[in-house]
Parts: sequence; structure tokens; C-alpha cells
Amino acid sequence: MTSVQEHYTRHLGPVYAWMVGGVESAIETGSSELDSSGIVPSSGGLAVDLGAGFGMHAVPLACRGFNVLAMDTCIELLDELNHQRASLPITTVRADLLLFQKYLTGRPNVVLCMGDTITHLADADTVTRLISMVSAELSVGGRFVLTFRDYTKPLSDVHRFINVRSDVRRILTCFLEYGDTHVTVHDILLERDGACWRQEVSAYEKLRLSPQWLVSILRENAFEVFQSPGAAGMIRILALRL
Repeated sequence: MTSVQEHYTRHLGPVYAWMVGGVESAIETGSSELDSSGIVPSSGGLAVDLGAGFGMHAVPLACRGFNVLAMDTCIELLDELNHQRASLPITTVRADLLLFQKYLTGRPNVVLCMGDTITHLADADTVTRLISMVSAELSVGGRFVLTFRDYTKPLSDVHRFINVRSDVRRILTCFLEYGDTHVTVHDILLERDGACWRQEVSAYEKLRLSPQWLVSILRENAFEVFQSPGAAGMIRILALRL
């Protein structure tokens, strides 16, 4: 089994934009998610995008007037973000998300941790630590927005096999294997190579986070919390810094 960083660098990173339906479509979806989270234009405000990827949310944040700190560990995704940002006020950093404080240039008005990124953290203690750090840095009234999948209710039998995306040249399927605190995601990628198919397989772990637990930790760290359905079957949590 590989680490999250290795999994994205070697396996998912090169096909991630394809997996989510293309960069342009994903950025449009990201902009809609910002609307749903009540993130309005800001002239020179600071936003932090943890797990920014290729800029699904960082680009629309910058288009709304934010100076954006975009962090990720996958160089391939950050290279695509650097291509997408053009002259937009986005600073990209390849680093562990828990180091975000090191790169702040002021007190952020918005912090995002979207696209199931929070489940990539090592354990519940690390999640609690990140929330505490965000609470310490976020301006009063600022927004902390998280989206994630609820893996606390295990899928069974054939339902553990999920067709993520497929077309005439590429098929991505995942298989879920549940443990006590984590779910192991086995990503099976088939790519056409001439008349043949080439298969690559990689696996990594995600946290099984209870939405109720996450809400309680946020409240303990001076957030007012609102939970709602997110895009693509995820849960969205909007936390306002008190």
C-alpha cells in the first residue's frame, strides 16, 4: 500500500482532471460550490485552499478578488494549477497541509478543505490538530468549508466496486475495503495502448470520519457549524469562526 502522496503522484495525479470530467467543467463546479457556501467577492482578502489540486476552487476564488494560497502535495496537479492561474493572484505551495501556517501572509477570511481531502489525513488526532490550527488563524466571521465522503457506513458485496469514470480509452474503477478506522481504496486504472489494455493498480487509505464527530470538534474550536449535502454525493460542512 502506498501513501496518499505516492498514490497521487504515481497513479491518480496524471488522470485526475480526466477523472473529474475535465478542468474547465470542474472549475465551473467549484465556482458553484463557492456560491453555495456563501463566499462572495472580496477585494484583496486572503483565502487558503488546502488540497487545491489543479485549481477547482483556487481559480474561482482568485477570480472573486481573493489572494489565494493553494497547497497540495502532488506536483502534477500544481503544475496544472500554475498553468490555469495565468496572472491570477494565486501562490502555489507543494507541502503538507499541516504546514499551512508557515506560508500565511495575513489572517485568512476563507479556508477550504474540499474534495475529500480531510479524509486523507493520517488519523482523527491529526484532523483535530488541523481544525485547531485553522481556528487559530481564521478571522472572526471567516468561513472554513469542508467536503468529504462519509465512509462510516460500509458498502457490502458488489457495491464496494465503483465505476469512477470510463470512456473508449480509459477506465477507472475503485474497490473499497473497510477497517476499523480507515477504508482502503484500491484504484484500478485501465488505459488503452494500441490494440491492448494496460492495467495499473494502487491502493491507499482514507479516514472513516463521522460527520457528527467532525461537527463536534469544530464546535469545540469556536465554530458555528452548518451541514448540508455537497456535490457528487459528498457532505458539506460550513463552519463560521465565532
